[in-house]
Amino acid sequence: MPSIVEGLGNYRHFLARLDQRCREIMTAYQPYIVCAKGCDTCCRHISVFAVEAVAMAHALSRYSQAEITLIRKQALSAEADGPCPLLSQGACLLYQARPVICRTHGLPIILSQKGKSRVDFCPKNFSGLSTLPGDAAIYLDRVNETLASINRLFTTTFLPDILPMERFTMAEVLLLEMGDEFEQPHDHH
Repeated sequence: MPSIVEGLGNYRHFLARLDQRCREIMTAYQPYIVCAKGCDTCCRHISVFAVEAVAMAHALSRYSQAEITLIRKQALSAEADGPCPLLSQGACLLYQARPVICRTHGLPIILSQKGKSRVDFCPKNFSGLSTLPGDAAIYLDRVNETLASINRLFTTTFLPDILPMERFTMAEVLLLEMGDEFEQPHDHH
């Protein structure tokens, strides 16, 4: 059986495809997108699936001890409805390993609510455009369904004691220890 880190292959492949789609939108609509380092009002203390938690904890384990200490100190003082504990001076301290929601936030997304589709995006973006073509949007329901499926397979295979839809706050993720097994520093319920 592959290690838990090797088991992140499906998730990493999914992120590569999603990042490519985000780059296409960013390139095509660059003049209309203002999201950038320092624009962090949307960066809130969110929760993620176990597969995202493990990927982020693994990425964090590769940082220097000083960086890990700083990030974990911020995680310990994070408030549930406050800013993301990974924010420092308007930038994400774990940007390359950020979760799916952070990768797509601000870009046009199509989502279903009460049987109807609607488009949402950061109100700072796309000013000056009267319409937004469908090819500029990410279908959030598809993204979420794919992520949930990847997470279900991952948890079933590698973390059978964790419920497939269980979520972890960013602070909990940042306090996880990566070893041969997924270790939880405290009860996260």
